[in-house]
Amino acid sequence: MKIRTVSILAVLMSVTLAAQQGPYHYPQVKKVNQVDDFFGTKIADPFRWLEDSDAPDTRAWIDAQNALTFGYLKQIPERERISKRLWALWDYERYGIPSREGRWYVFTKNTGKQNQNVVYRAASLDAPAEVLIDPNTLSKDGTVALGPTAFSDDGKFMAYAVSAAGSDWQEWRVRDVATGQDLPDVIKWSKFSGASWLKDGSGFYYGRYEAPKDANLLQAVNKNQKLYFHAVGTPQEKDALVYERPDKPDWMFGGEVTDDGRYLLLYQTEGTENKNRIFVRDLKDPNGRIEPFLNEFDAAYSVVGNDADSFYVLTNNGAPRYKLVAISRSNPSPAAWRTIIPEAPGTDVLDGVTMVNDRFVTSWMTDAHTAMRIYSRAGEKLADLALPAIGTVSAFSGRRSHTEGFYAFTSYTYPTTVYRYDFSTGASTVFKRPAVDFDAAKYETVQVFYPSKDGTKIPMFLTYRKGLAKTGQNPTYLYGYGGFNSPVTPSFSPAMAAWLEMGGIYAVANLRGGGEYGQAWYDAGRLKNKQNVFDDFIAAAEYLIRERYTSTPKLAIAGGSNGGLLVGACMTQRPDLFGAALPAVGVMDMLRYHKFTIGWAWTSDYGDPDTKDGFDINIKYSPLHNIRPGTKYPATLVTTADHDDRVVPAHSFKFIATLQAAQAGPAPILIRIETKAGHGAGKPTDKQIEERTDIFGFLVRELTIALPASFGQK
Repeated sequence: MKIRTVSILAVLMSVTLAAQQGPYHYPQVKKVNQVDDFFGTKIADPFRWLEDSDAPDTRAWIDAQNALTFGYLKQIPERERISKRLWALWDYERYGIPSREGRWYVFTKNTGKQNQNVVYRAASLDAPAEVLIDPNTLSKDGTVALGPTAFSDDGKFMAYAVSAAGSDWQEWRVRDVATGQDLPDVIKWSKFSGASWLKDGSGFYYGRYEAPKDANLLQAVNKNQKLYFHAVGTPQEKDALVYERPDKPDWMFGGEVTDDGRYLLLYQTEGTENKNRIFVRDLKDPNGRIEPFLNEFDAAYSVVGNDADSFYVLTNNGAPRYKLVAISRSNPSPAAWRTIIPEAPGTDVLDGVTMVNDRFVTSWMTDAHTAMRIYSRAGEKLADLALPAIGTVSAFSGRRSHTEGFYAFTSYTYPTTVYRYDFSTGASTVFKRPAVDFDAAKYETVQVFYPSKDGTKIPMFLTYRKGLAKTGQNPTYLYGYGGFNSPVTPSFSPAMAAWLEMGGIYAVANLRGGGEYGQAWYDAGRLKNKQNVFDDFIAAAEYLIRERYTSTPKLAIAGGSNGGLLVGACMTQRPDLFGAALPAVGVMDMLRYHKFTIGWAWTSDYGDPDTKDGFDINIKYSPLHNIRPGTKYPATLVTTADHDDRVVPAHSFKFIATLQAAQAGPAPILIRIETKAGHGAGKPTDKQIEERTDIFGFLVRELTIALPASFGQK
């Protein structure tokens, strides 16, 4: 039984508004008599009309909400100092990890205030760098962003994707690396896809969808992805269809050519489930077909290299915290696998493996931070790669034939620094170290472990000024995510550096549902166990208060996307516990999230509300449906974007309209709606700073923060 619409009556144009106990007169909002029947339970959805973000009534509502929010923000005098300090902290050269592409070194750089990172090429690490592509020239307002890139094996061509206004939709183009000029090639309607070149550089594989029939891209459901091959110099209409499964509309595909050029690996996933299949085509065989290789859909599999038809595979099959095995294409049965690097004892997770210098460079997650180790092809540990502090290695760049590799290291008070690793000497040297206007020596990071509701120990990083006094009066920004097997590990943020200078504590809780401790940790925070994630976050807040780091009037909770759901669920379950709530681009309507764009893919984490079991799970914590009229909710600033086609803005729109109507306390319930922006990726620097200025200004007012006299005075 699916959802049955009971009635949709004519729109009632001037219906009761939010409670007006406080000084905030929320915009007039209409309601519709929309009621849905979920397995005998009738659920009202009076703001269903806000799902159409392009409708005139919705645009008028957006304008009215923004007028209220920015009118409030303009009254906060500290915003000017906050903005000035953020611009100063952001104004430093930032480099990406170099890669060797044929005869070129390629890397990204931002001079500090550029809206988008610029891609450079250089003949050597010491040679002058030249601009390869500058995304800042693609739009006047900096909202066109560079997406995935891929280089042909000889470094001659660069396939690159661009997206506009933060959309997930990508448009692929091809650039001649030597001349810096684009070829005529343009590929449209690609999404959730990289590109992988044939060894000879004649073309590349990519994934795409049919062009949406609905002009409103936020209403289009993205299914039936297909894998295509694009030959360089030909129009998209000539692209060859490589693989499709119209009988499996939920299947998604990614193509990858092995480093030796011999095989095409076809990865097949179903939404965000942490499992996949791998199919293989022998590219040396003119009649080669795509054939099953790892076909059980019983675990996660990632090929990191191969010798002939023996593939080195990182997997959690029989190893919840992952292992590296060798699997023969001719006999892929698990009984025939050869273990190269076994699952570690204890709690360490084998987080990533790269083949460089004919060795396995491995990244391990240990209590939510990184350790790096190097192994031989036989699995013998050769070396530990020393890191400067407790933090995160974001990636290791290099190919199997290279004698050098590059990696980036970061932590909460350690700005992202790029290192070069020399395999012949085993030494790391700094390639680029940023000069940030931030005195990291004044601050420290500690890791604590606190008990959740069921007694599970949850790790949390706390960063604050050295010598902090536990008075219970420290403004605290508690961040969490807790979903989709995604770990939250230490990283530097100029925005959070400003927060520390403001006298704040930055707390990051590593909740269940993430990938910090492998598959079991993930499983403990999804589907029927999703409430564990909220319990973990609530317990983090209680710990911070109990240990007198902070108190309710000084405590803000924050998270984005799935983390926005986290904040929405926690503030509706425990509105008494927090001084402020900052849900960003959150999944708030857990009964309809699967009906827009790629939302259907999240059922592996949330469950399907069109089933009785899924409905029973989701209705219990859905932020939209657990708002209670007459409740005193904490000061809330929702942030979203009107063109977000990942978590469509309707989630935030309906949530804020309902919350404003329910608020019985004096705290403001506001929404900040960015235009010409999406889910967050590729957001221009100026928009990031403007948004963070407004968020910190909101917290200064609502948490009653007295800025240090020196803050923002440089």
